[in-house]
Amino acid sequence: MSDLLKAALLATLATLFFSCMSILIRHVSAELHALEIVFFRNLLALAWMTPWLIKVGPAGLRTKRIGMFSFRACISVVGMTSGFWAITLIPIAEATALSFLAPIFATVGAALFLGEDVRLRRWAAVIIGFVGAMVVLRPGEEMIQFGALLALVNAVAMAGNKLVLKSLTRTEKPEAIVTYMVLLLTPMTFIPALFVWQWPTWEALAWMVLLAGCGTVGHMCITKATGYADLTVVMPFDFTRLPLSAVLAFLLFAEVPTVWTWIGGAVIFASTFYIARREAQVARQRKLAAEIRTAAAE
Repeated sequence: MSDLLKAALLATLATLFFSCMSILIRHVSAELHALEIVFFRNLLALAWMTPWLIKVGPAGLRTKRIGMFSFRACISVVGMTSGFWAITLIPIAEATALSFLAPIFATVGAALFLGEDVRLRRWAAVIIGFVGAMVVLRPGEEMIQFGALLALVNAVAMAGNKLVLKSLTRTEKPEAIVTYMVLLLTPMTFIPALFVWQWPTWEALAWMVLLAGCGTVGHMCITKATGYADLTVVMPFDFTRLPLSAVLAFLLFAEVPTVWTWIGGAVIFASTFYIARREAQVARQRKLAAEIRTAAAE
């Protein structure tokens, strides 16, 4: 099997698992608060990673970048909490569409905080992406809901997560990255969960075991997919989360997404795909220029 096909299959699986996770969050939220669901998602995900931990032992977690892992965990707490909470408050398709803003925020963050050279065409794509967000939110026509604001916070946190993850994947294994995330997030998410705590029923606990499994396997799939192929190959599969989530939400919760969610989601995704494509082109040009300089020096 070629690397391209492996990436396509893994990205498709990730989309399926993440869509199912959104559905399970909404289902369990009928009994438990989102803050408690976030805690159980990480606690149970740690259980899912236990077989790998037993196999590799302490050596599998040996790292010189614990500070970077901790920084990512802090960002993930904000992102996961706001994202899960948003799904319990607004239509799943709307929350999914707004999550596509993450690469746009990542581009802005790379320019402002990492000093990355972002030129006119990518800035134009950023602006178009924000226009798509306004189509989804429609400010002025109706009050922007708290859940939509949480979805935006989630997208910003996902963007920060992406920038840190890009650095970590250069030196760390995908399994170690996922394990460190849940290992650090479990105690961090326990404290806010205490304020809304109620003991889950056995049925809810069973659903959350499945939820944690979907999230863990989904993260593993997408991390490995980006290792097999360029981000521009993986990204188009992510857009299928919108129709898949919308169909599942309609079948299970009778949610009907507005036409503005579809239009805005498509505009946002088109702009993020262009940004990813331009980033890949610029990276290839820089690599080629470096190879030419090295050859000339020799």
